[in-house]
Formats: sequence, C-alpha cells, structure tokens
Amino acid sequence: MTFAASQLPIEGSLPPLAGAIEWLNTPPLSMTQLRGKVVVVEFWTYTCINWRRTLPYVRAWAEKYKEQGLVVIGVHTPEFEFEKSLANVRRAVKEIGITFPVAIDSDYVIWGAFRNQYWPALYFVDTQGRIRHHHFGEGDYAQSEVVIQRLLAEAGHSAVDRELLAVEPVGVELGADWPNLKSPETYIGYGRSDTFASPGRTALNKQQLYAAPEKLQLNEWALAGDWTSGTDSAVLNAPNGRLLYRFHGRDLNLIMSPPATGNSVQFRILLDGRPPGIEHGSDTDAQGNGVVAEPRMYQLIRQSGPITDRAFEIQFLEPGVAAFDFTFG
Repeated sequence: MTFAASQLPIEGSLPPLAGAIEWLNTPPLSMTQLRGKVVVVEFWTYTCINWRRTLPYVRAWAEKYKEQGLVVIGVHTPEFEFEKSLANVRRAVKEIGITFPVAIDSDYVIWGAFRNQYWPALYFVDTQGRIRHHHFGEGDYAQSEVVIQRLLAEAGHSAVDRELLAVEPVGVELGADWPNLKSPETYIGYGRSDTFASPGRTALNKQQLYAAPEKLQLNEWALAGDWTSGTDSAVLNAPNGRLLYRFHGRDLNLIMSPPATGNSVQFRILLDGRPPGIEHGSDTDAQGNGVVAEPRMYQLIRQSGPITDRAFEIQFLEPGVAAFDFTFG
C-alpha cells in the first residue's frame, strides 16, 4: 500500500453534523472546529454485529493518532425503534467503552446528508473538509489505517508512526469465521423476514399460536407458542414460547428486548437438543441459561470445534420478550 494522499480522489465535502439531536463524550462539534483536522466518520448502530467487529480497529486508530490531529466521530443512526432511545445509546456507549465523540442521529439527518446506506460505513476526511476515501462493511483495516496515515502526512505530521497497529479483538468483537460461515443475517419481523418455516400463515400484528415443523432445513427458522409477529420483531404473549433456527457458523447472536414493563425475561437455549456446554456464548452459561434484561444483541453460541449444521432453540420462561434479528459469525 504505497499510494500517496495526493492519489486519493476527492469524493465530496464533509456534510454538516448539525442534524445530531445530542452529542456524547463531547460538546457539539462544528465544521469550524473540525477544519484543520483529519476526521474519520463512522456510521453505526449499537446492536449491529458488523459494526461491533470494526470497533476494536476504530477505537485503536482514535487512540494512536489523536495527538497528530485525528478526530474520530461515531454517528449513531438507529436501525430499530428502541435504538432511538438516548438512554439505551448512553448505556451502550458506556458498557462497550466508546470514548470518542458520538453524534446521535436518530432522525437520519446526517445519514441523509452523506447519502449513506450502510452500517458500518467509514468516511475519511482531510484537513480541508474533503472526503478522500470511504469503506463500507467490515475488513480492509490495514488500507484504512494507511489512508489515515497519508492524510495526516499530507497535513504536515511528518512524525506519524507508519507501523500498522496489531489489533487483537476478543469476545463478541472477534472477526467472523468467514470460511465456515454459511448463515446470513435473518430478521424476525415480517417486514424483512424470509425462510420462515412454521406451518400455516403468519398473522400480522395479531396474536397467534405457532408450531415448530418436524424438521428445519439449513437457514430456516420457526416460532412455537403464542406470538405476535410485527414489522420489526416477534413478541411472545405467553410463557415457554420457543424460537428455532438451523444454522451453520461459529457464532449465533440474537437481538432481543425485554417487555415494556421493564421486567427481565429468563431463557434457556439448546444446541442439537442439548445444553450448549463449552459452546455457550457470552450471554449464556454452560447449561444454556440467560436473561434478557436490556434491549441489545445477545451472543448465545460460540463454537470452538468443527463447524457443521446445528439446530438451535431458545425457550423463554416468561412472556413479553421481543426477538428482532439473528446474526452469525
């Protein structure tokens, strides 16, 4: 990667950030304050696993290059309704350990100004406020860091350390096992759901009893019990409802929210009909027990052995939980 900053195209100008309804970790940042700084803007939403796996790198860049004038700004643009809650975002920022500035873009004003369409999306801006590079999704971390170095060098920071960071993500932030990943992100709400395999028709926004099929094919999923299927999620109406998925991947994650009453919901998971043992995720124990206490992504399975097709099941012991989205790694 030997390109110079002068070889980076000019893709446009940094749009105003005035559309933020709130700022976290900083007073509001104006265009005047950012002029003369190299800026990295990342669009994110706190339940997105793809963004979460980029965070160790963005966090490391913000720390390493801040003395040379780099400013990293996370623009939080929500995907789900509960991600519009400022309290939920504040909690996520604190728990995840984000210390760089965060612009709260709940009304999609900044998203629209960038004409952005992706979580995560990175935009690299020079000291004159010109967008010089972008990257959508995960990966290409070395190239992104080289772009930062080149823009800092172009700004006159000749002492920039050219050695690339050796980032070693852990836990939920560990990169996906791409060679063994054969299951796609799968939404539970009827607005974007597919591969739904429970017998009969789905009753939209109406309480209905669902049954699990005798067998699921790879990447099919099903509801069992008394559920209401809405646009973004399925909400359980009675205890002991189940959600099933046949998947192929190292990790299985599920975005869930507790009842509107604020009560927690206990759950139990099974892998091929048995407790997960050592293959449990960070939000379950070896017996498969866990609790939905706040709206977020829950890591339910992390496998360490050979990856094959597996049958996953989660049973909720109390009603009121909302299930939004399966993701895998």
